[in-house]
This record gives sequence, structure tokens and C-alpha cells, in this order.
Amino acid sequence: MKILVLNCGSSSIKYQLFNMTDRSVVAKGGVEKLGMKGSFLKHVRQDGQVVVFEGEILDHKIGVEYILGILTNEKHGCMKSLEELDAVGHRVVHGGERFNSSALLTEEILDEVTKCIDIAPLHNPPNLKGIRAMEELILGIPQVGVFDTAFHQTMEPKAYMYGIPYALYKKYGIRRYGFHGTSHRYVSKRACELLGVDYTTQKIISCHLGNGASVAAIKNGKSFDTSMGFTPIEGLVMGTRSGDLDVGVVHYIMEKEEIGIKSASTLFNKHAGMLGISGVSSDMREIEMAKANGHERATLALDIYNYKVKKYIGSYIAAMGGLDILIMTGGIGENADTTREGVLCEMDFLGISLDHEKNKGFRSEGVISTPESKVKIIVVPTDEELMIALDTEEIVVGTTKL
Repeated sequence: MKILVLNCGSSSIKYQLFNMTDRSVVAKGGVEKLGMKGSFLKHVRQDGQVVVFEGEILDHKIGVEYILGILTNEKHGCMKSLEELDAVGHRVVHGGERFNSSALLTEEILDEVTKCIDIAPLHNPPNLKGIRAMEELILGIPQVGVFDTAFHQTMEPKAYMYGIPYALYKKYGIRRYGFHGTSHRYVSKRACELLGVDYTTQKIISCHLGNGASVAAIKNGKSFDTSMGFTPIEGLVMGTRSGDLDVGVVHYIMEKEEIGIKSASTLFNKHAGMLGISGVSSDMREIEMAKANGHERATLALDIYNYKVKKYIGSYIAAMGGLDILIMTGGIGENADTTREGVLCEMDFLGISLDHEKNKGFRSEGVISTPESKVKIIVVPTDEELMIALDTEEIVVGTTKL
């Protein structure tokens, strides 16, 4: 069975084609600069060969056409025809309260996804465009939506409610939804598989640390709490997002800087976080280099980043009443040993003992805690695309997931 996974953003489309017989990636790539000058498709074959096609890729439908074209291209493709494609899985960022699991995409389901546009205006519209494009290009092909928010629908009201008038929650659905759910679900299950423990009996904290970052508390196989909220801006300090912020600060800055809602949103989503604090970059590697050269604000930004992650870990241990497994994932969590060191140092009193020597330069999948550590610290590379493919396979043909 061959499943194509699509992740459609406002100016990009990422894709992976899976052979579900052995869960291998047959091809992957993406369309970049969608609707802009210099748009192109980068295609990577299973043998590692990279092909780049430049063209006028004006919209998502044309982008999807390019992807289907390269996948069936005689020279660079991996399918003789589109008839070999069995299903398509889509990343859908926001499913609201309607979805607590992935779903076969029907008109009724798509109507519900459309209703979530108000609370995910940057993400759901391009997700829908990719779905509609595929619908037009391959008539009748099964399509599955895998929602970032679905995994966190098991949170209790005490975890997802805000301290606002209850009527506003009922009227507008204002509550904590959480994101990165597909990643947290994958790495938590994978960690238990690697450690040989029962997923449904473990207390787990998953730290998805990348340009966007979140922490999730997972208790007995279900999302218990998570750092991101109504939107992906809440929680940790991120590459360009502020993270937790006093709402009074927002009002104060808007008043002093004489800016409106859109400008304020851009400020806190695009110019804050590590970029705003350091003044260097949103890229952790560049900030680390600046720190090594004595840059004080870069050092401050890294201290704040590590401190915020540490605080969330501590609060979730208290909320769950303990911890069995701590996972580091995402581009930073998987690769930045200095960040892992900064977050996990001086936590032995909680039973979290990092093997400092093993952590240095660690870039693979595996345990990095000491043998004496009560909590297993494990690095698990995330694979949201595989999770989407597995969900799609299960829904379309009823197979067993990871």
C-alpha cells in the first residue's frame, strides 16, 4: 500500500510517499516559495538523488500537480501511474473540540475544519487547499485528516480552561487546545516501545523543542496537559514567538507603540521569542555561536529558554504525581546537547539524572540518563509523517498502528 502524506503551509507543501509494507519512505520533498518568484520543487528519491525543478507554482493546486508529476516521472519518479497511490494523509493543524482522533475526510468533516479557520487563520486555509487540490486531481481517492489538536482532547477541563467568563468559552470555544499532538503521540509511543514498557501505565513528559516548541504531559497513554494553548503562541519561549505573556503587556505595548491588533500579532508571533531577546537570530545554532563569542543577550536568551522548559517539566511532574520517562525531540531536542544539558542539569532531586558524557554530541535515538536515574531520559527523533501515514492506513484499511 502506498500513502502520500501532505503538509500544506501558506507558502510551502511538504510531502512524503510511504510504502506501508515496510513503512519505508519511497520519496520525499517539498514545494517552496509557493505563489512567489523563484518557486521550486525539491524532490529526494529513495536512493538519495536530489532533483530540483523551478517553475511558476502559483497556488496549492499547481503545487500538488507538480508533486504528482514528479512522483510519476519516468526518470525521477517512483510510480508508473497515480493508480498505484492508495490514499492521502493530510496534516490538519486545528480540529477544535470536534475531533479527538484522525478522520476520513468527507464534506461534513471538511465543513467542521472550515469552522476552525477563525481560530487557526494561518494554518487551516492552506491545509484545506491541499485537500481540495488532491480531491480535484485524483477523483475518489481516500483522504484522511490527522489533527495536531486531536491528541490533546483527553485533557480535563481543569487543564484546558482559562480564567475567563465561562460564557466566552461556550460562545467562541476559547480554551487550551494544544498543538504538536501528532509528534507527542508518536515519540511517547516510540519511547515506550524502545524501553519495553506498557504505554498505558507510564507518566511521560515529551519536550518537542524546535523553532516552535511545546511540552506535553502524558499519563497512562493520554494527553494530560500541554504548554501550547488556544493558539501556538502560548507556553515556551520559541524561535520567534513570545510564549507565556501577561495580557496586560500586550495592551500596554499596543498603547505605547500605537499599533493595532494585526501589528501586535505579528510582533508577538514573528519578532519576539529567541529572536527578540537575543537580537541575533531565531536559529538556536546561531545563538549558541553568538554566546560562545561572548554575546550577552544571546546568553540571556538561552538561559531563559532552558529555564522555561525546566519550569514546565517541574510543574507537570507535580501535576501528574511523578514521572517515568522524559523525552527530548524536535530539531533542538534531538540535536542540541547544550540545550538538553541546560534544561536537565540539577534535577537529580527529582530522580532525573542526565549522563553528561553520553549526552555530549548525542544525535541519535536512545537513552541518555544514568543507570541510576529513576526517570529514563530518552532522545526520540520525531516522525509526524509516519504517524500520519499509519493513521491513514488504519482508517482506510483497518490495520494496526504503531
